[in-house]
Amino acid sequence: MTMMTSAYANKILKKLKEDKDYLTQKERECNTYVAALDEEPVIPEYNYAEVASAIEEIDEKIVKIKHAINLANTTNEINVGKSKMTIDQILVRMAQLNKRRFMLDVMRKQEPQKRLATSYMTRKNAPEYEYINYDMDVVKADYERIDAEIASMQIALDRYNLTVEFEVDF
Repeated sequence: MTMMTSAYANKILKKLKEDKDYLTQKERECNTYVAALDEEPVIPEYNYAEVASAIEEIDEKIVKIKHAINLANTTNEINVGKSKMTIDQILVRMAQLNKRRFMLDVMRKQEPQKRLATSYMTRKNAPEYEYINYDMDVVKADYERIDAEIASMQIALDRYNLTVEFEVDF
């Protein structure tokens, strides 16, 4: 059993991925070689059993670390504002809020009235205008509220990721 934080676990996962990428690239490049009939072949250094074993060992470590992270994310609760949420709930809620914030950002940047470009295909001579159909102040206030809520959640997550330890069995 090893104790680690989520931040440390993710650093280990990144290193394991890099190691696996190196091995799979080496396997792609070295599992065959070309030689002419009239020359001594240059055979790349490659041992299938060793590479396959190393990749399997890395995959097993990744599974164990990701499982430990998922278990910690579904069982540990932290304070966010006035409520307690598990990490997985926070991640889902942040994704929802980010989508909503994006839409509100588009809406808050709209002009209350804008002239539409006229098309040569229409027979109308009078210009057309597009108008917003909402209270700009309410949209701006909602944007600011959601942005602050996301920031609060992110700070709580960052604190959790750097301080709360969990067990990894590998």
